[in-house]
Amino acid sequence: MATLSVWKFETPEGAAQAEDAVLALQTQHLIDVQDAATVSWEPDKKKPKTRQSHNLAAVGALGGTFWGLLFGLLFFIPLVGVIVGAAAGAIGGALTDVGIDDNFIKQVREKVTPGTSALFLLTSGEVPDRIVASLREQGIHGELLATNLSSEEEAKLREAFQEDV
Repeated sequence: MATLSVWKFETPEGAAQAEDAVLALQTQHLIDVQDAATVSWEPDKKKPKTRQSHNLAAVGALGGTFWGLLFGLLFFIPLVGVIVGAAAGAIGGALTDVGIDDNFIKQVREKVTPGTSALFLLTSGEVPDRIVASLREQGIHGELLATNLSSEEEAKLREAFQEDV
């Protein structure tokens, strides 16, 4: 079973630092990162910068389509206005089908704001307490928001956003 988690940090640099730390945990075989992406939102900018991790050679990576849709729904589509309301609803419905519900979307949208950053991880087999302890040991503090995906939801997610390699 995979876990899609979002780790929110109080600085625009926090997510990049946490990504490096989490990928180091992977080299120690303490976590299996299937895919990752970061959002960094400078205080004076209208929208955040997003980046998919390219440090991963994971077979299970979701790819840019998934991250683009998720980040569009979270950060860009709400800014476009009523014209794309139906499209946003359709995208939101597709994500709900794979276990990413409206509460998760709302919580991330409310918490990841200018001056903050977030690390989005698709992982399996990790122990969240171990990750939190390791990040804190390195002076990296963040807030964890998580949604667990069932095996069926994970399969739907991969099927919906699979890209040709």
